[in-house]
Amino acid sequence: MAGMNVEHINPFLLASTKILKDMCYVEAKVGKPYIKELEFNNDSLIIMIGVTGEMKGQVIIAFENRVACDIASKMCMMSVTQMDELAMSAIGELGNMILGNTATIFSTKGIEIDITPPTIGTGTMTFKHKYAQNICIPLDYEDDKRIEINISIKGD
Repeated sequence: MAGMNVEHINPFLLASTKILKDMCYVEAKVGKPYIKELEFNNDSLIIMIGVTGEMKGQVIIAFENRVACDIASKMCMMSVTQMDELAMSAIGELGNMILGNTATIFSTKGIEIDITPPTIGTGTMTFKHKYAQNICIPLDYEDDKRIEINISIKGD
């Protein structure tokens, strides 16, 4: 796992929990990180954002559809029961805010990164790459809801 350590993971977790709290009023508990293949089932919604600069790779934020609807409901302050255009926009903006905040945290540590616009995917997906190992960190809230932060980056 060349180039990845806890100093590279913590900014993503700090930004994720802060944005979820500030924008969605969600108190997420950080679970134990683990190595995960990038495979998502039919009920998945993902936000994929590339990382460039002094660190390179991508971050995939993954939700079950019901959790994505719950987060979109909280962001839009109205009930969301299906991922329509407004809900997808809200979820994409959540990814932008998390990764933008992460970039700011890295900059305070002297590491400059930039992010790509978010790509949203739904359904069954598998991603394979040899560039960097994927570390998955679960964020749990309200007893039965989980958001997965998948980080596949490495430094120069």
